[in-house]
Amino acid sequence: MAVDLDRCTGCEACVTACHAENNIPTVGPGQAQRGRAMHWIRVERYWEGDFPDVRLKFRPVMCQHCDAAPCEPVCPTYASHHTEDGLNAQVYNRCIGTRYCANACPYNVRFFDFFNPQWPKPLHLQLNPDVSVREVGVMEKCTFCVQRISAAQIQAKADKRDLKDGEVQPACAQACPSKALVFGDLNDPDSEVSRLSRSPRGSKLLDDLGTRPKVTYLQRQSAV
Repeated sequence: MAVDLDRCTGCEACVTACHAENNIPTVGPGQAQRGRAMHWIRVERYWEGDFPDVRLKFRPVMCQHCDAAPCEPVCPTYASHHTEDGLNAQVYNRCIGTRYCANACPYNVRFFDFFNPQWPKPLHLQLNPDVSVREVGVMEKCTFCVQRISAAQIQAKADKRDLKDGEVQPACAQACPSKALVFGDLNDPDSEVSRLSRSPRGSKLLDDLGTRPKVTYLQRQSAV
């Protein structure tokens, strides 16, 4: 994924879309005060410059799906593992809730289910049937909407063709009104996300840690 910080307006449409697509519950102010808020993607705010010449900038942060993910080797049940598509997956049925992965992740993008989620009627009708509802005691995180990736792969195989660039869109990228989020195949040098990842404006979040994240952030261009 590529995130153009010059386009992000901080509207948090990506956060809302992620909650709706992936059956993420809201925990309420009481649990949030205890550090138990759950957002697979969050929008961080930063101020740059000195008063009165200051600007507010935003940075969407989700699981970076690192090639050298520190969360994977610490999991005793192999619940956190690397897929053939290069994603950092989380197998809920294997997870026993040690929270080792959350402690190892430097991006703070993994969340522990402290309770069984509840959706009072009729809100239960909004749940996405393609995504499992996680139970108490497991870790969860951004999956790049793997259910959408699998559905597109199955359809492409049925049509006997390759996936097209831009055919798969996670909920966050689809909902972004400014098109700040771009998703695609990094193995395809001609894809839009590959082109953006090679941009001179591109950088990785906490790249000096050696986690080799797959999300490229395009820094804001200087104002003319």
